[in-house]
This record gives sequence, structure tokens and C-alpha cells, in this order.
Amino acid sequence: MKTPLGKLERIPLRKAWAHEAGEFTPWLAQADNLTLLAESLGLSELELVGTEHPVGDFKVDILCTDDGGKVIIENQLERTNHTHLGQILTYAAGVGARKVIWLAEAFRTEHVAALEFLNQHTTDELDFFAVEIELWRIGDSPMAPSFNVVVKPNDWAKTGQQNAKAAATTTPTKQRQLKFWTGWQAWLQAKGSTLRTQKPLPQHWTNIALGRSGIHLAATVNSRESRVGMEVYINHDNSKSMFKQLQAHQVEIDAALGAKLEWMELPDGHACRILQVRPDSPLDMEDQWPACYAWLEQAALRMSDVFRPLVKELN
Repeated sequence: MKTPLGKLERIPLRKAWAHEAGEFTPWLAQADNLTLLAESLGLSELELVGTEHPVGDFKVDILCTDDGGKVIIENQLERTNHTHLGQILTYAAGVGARKVIWLAEAFRTEHVAALEFLNQHTTDELDFFAVEIELWRIGDSPMAPSFNVVVKPNDWAKTGQQNAKAAATTTPTKQRQLKFWTGWQAWLQAKGSTLRTQKPLPQHWTNIALGRSGIHLAATVNSRESRVGMEVYINHDNSKSMFKQLQAHQVEIDAALGAKLEWMELPDGHACRILQVRPDSPLDMEDQWPACYAWLEQAALRMSDVFRPLVKELN
């Protein structure tokens, strides 16, 4: 006996959201829907800052953060036009965005080409995404949204350009740091890890979102002390208070992680750190990098599981 199959039907967006600002933007700004969008784009996280956020005399539909950088989202429940292309550039400049996401029902070929051009020729720290929002249902089932990514940054090309630039302009230590983080990102992708890191840069750290602006995980390498580390880095207006709130759970945190962390309030500075280290990890011995990569991944996943619910409760 054959199993009956339903017919997949695409639904016009206005059937679900009659008004862009009054209905679609509030829907997209909900945490679950921002998470769905972030997953579609391969981003670690999108944390809402606000909707209808003022930029001079104008307002960006949604302002978010991702890994500490600002992300603007501009919505259009119809085919793209030149007006919205101008708006996303204006808003990006106005807020100092690191990522620009343009959502629409359909993208004109000219606008796809424009965003691809911008990804190829702008700074490595600015990314443009084009996303078509679709609605589907089977029979009388509830309508289900789907995000179809039309344009995204060519990270491979940008990383290649960045490596070449680093080789020509930075110190050997910085070159090795960039190579280490580029290798870790490739290792995570090949493994199919759920961990999302920021773009590799020639520096001794790389950031990982922790679900709240001003607080994140940071993977670190220390060439002088031959170690790698994973830390909670707090750089918030309320850093000291947040650090003390977390430190009140120090015993259970150490027990949950099976490790004794270094709790550093840094009284002479604004930021605070909560650090776990792996000693005997020299950066110049590349044959040991896979073991470092595995330790960093597991440390990040464990610390995320332990700290994420605590961080959400901080005040």
C-alpha cells in the first residue's frame, strides 16, 4: 500500500504578514526566529539589540550583535529595489555594522551582483548577506518559513587574501597565530562541529558567542608560556558586578567542568576573565595543533554549557 503524499505549496508572504514593520519585523525579532536565521547563514548567534533602531533621521528594521559586532537586518516583503540597497549602505555606515543582512521575497539580478561586488571589494571585517524569505505548507498545515541564502561572503577567498596580507606585513608570531586559527576553523568544519568561531585573524585570541552582549568565550594562545586557553571574557558596563555574581558559583562551576579555573577580576582594568588552560602546548610545534584543536573545542563546548544559563541570569 502506497503512503499518501501531500503537495508542498508556496504561500505569498502577505498571507502571514500584512504589514512589514508592524508584523514581520516583530516576528523576526523573536529569539527563536533570529536563531533560525543565524543557523541558515552559518552564524554563531544573533542577539537582538532593538527594532526600528534610529540611525540619524532614519530607522533600521532590526539591530543585532554577533560575536560582539553589530549586525543590521533590513526587511522587504517584496522584490528588491534600489531604495533598500541605498538604505542598507546608509545604515551600515551609521551604526558601524560588521554584517549586513537584507531579507526580501525575491532579489533582482542587479542587486545580487551589487552585494557580491561589495563582498569582494570591501574590508574583510564587513560582510553582506542576501536572504529570500519563503513560506510553505502542505494541505491545511500551518505555514512554515524558510530562509534561502542568495548571497553570502566568500570566506575562503577572504581568508586567502588575509593570509597573503599577513605574510607580507606581520611578524612571524602573528603569521603563526593566523595559521593556527585558520587551521582550527577548518578542523571544526571538517569534523562537523557545532562550534562557531569568528573569522581567523593574526592575533592571540578568537571569540565565540555566549548568548549575551558584552560577555563571550575567547580561545587563546600564549607563545611565551607555551599554552592554549579557553576563557569567559567579561567586558560589560557592569563587568565587576557580573564577575562577582558568577564567582558566587565558583565551587559548582569548577565541579561541573572538572577543572580549577583562574578567576581574574583585574582590579586595574575594566574587563574580567575566567580562564582554563592547557599547558605544554607550544605554538611552534604544528604536529601538536590537532590535539590543541580538540582540547579547545571540548573546553568551549563544556564552558558554554555551564556558563550560558548563568550568564543569561546576570543583572
